Amino acid sequence: MPSAQPPRAVFAMDPVHLPLLFPPSLMARLRQVAELDPALVVTDFAEPAAASALADAEVLITGWGCPHLDAEVLAAAPRLRTVLHAAGSVRTLVGEALWQRGVTVSSAVAGNALPVAEYTLAMILLAGKDVFAHRERFRQTHTYPSPAETATTGNVGRRVGIIGASRVGRRLLELLRPFDLDVSLYDPYVDAAVAAELGARSTGLEDLLRGSDIVSLHAPDIPETYRMLDRGRLALIKDGGVLINTSRGALVDPGALTDELLSGRLTAILDVTEPEPLPIGSPLYNLPNVFLTPHIAGSLGNELERLGATVVEELERLGAGLAPAHEVRHTDLARVA
Repeated sequence: MPSAQPPRAVFAMDPVHLPLLFPPSLMARLRQVAELDPALVVTDFAEPAAASALADAEVLITGWGCPHLDAEVLAAAPRLRTVLHAAGSVRTLVGEALWQRGVTVSSAVAGNALPVAEYTLAMILLAGKDVFAHRERFRQTHTYPSPAETATTGNVGRRVGIIGASRVGRRLLELLRPFDLDVSLYDPYVDAAVAAELGARSTGLEDLLRGSDIVSLHAPDIPETYRMLDRGRLALIKDGGVLINTSRGALVDPGALTDELLSGRLTAILDVTEPEPLPIGSPLYNLPNVFLTPHIAGSLGNELERLGATVVEELERLGAGLAPAHEVRHTDLARVA
């Protein structure tokens, strides 16, 4: 049943993100479906103004920089019934007490998946053209490559292996469809029929690593995936192969990866690393076969508005008496980011 009046909501995040998440037109729309003070953005729930607002809050609109929602916070928010996260994973945001209380949690992770998939698509196509190596050679020689030097370059039939049919993985598979690529997928929760529907051939992890020119990681950071690409599995990737990681650095053994890259056997495109950022003395900053970016694949700049729009849409659904479209359940956290 539709709500009689808008719920009281409070922002809890780093204030620097607020104007990008909710630009004026979107903030106006948000204020039609929630009663809130746009000037109050909580970074510390113990502050007097925050504590006062929290006592009446029915909805928390959270984002990057939001403090952990533990039992103490919940005790100070007796009316809280919904958390709408204007970012990706809620794994480190919500504690066991929140799930036990039965608070509904929604995340804009689906909106954040698109720019990651777009970044990865771009990198796959550039890697298939050997753009990064050609750029380095051109800097050094100032000459165009010979036909012999480009004989194995190109994206026709390029074998791309996707590890993980996560939200990002699925969006990426969708974006890859128009291209003449040979795409395989490893995900223990996806069978051959579903993989085919997604536009990929289902395969085992080791077979994917052996058979792919480009390997792209999109699995969640959970205990089962920790160091899933260890020294032995990295060694399965063909000489000259490319590893793309936009997931989490913990999925790859950093020492083994560094050794492979120092040897020149592999190329890596890394938007995430472990540790993050890498120490100043890391050789990965300067290796010609490493393209390193500072965790920028996810939503940046005007892309954040997409995440804010997801929150507004969820509030509109709740006001209409509908269930949230992007609810996160406690049981989901065992196998998602």
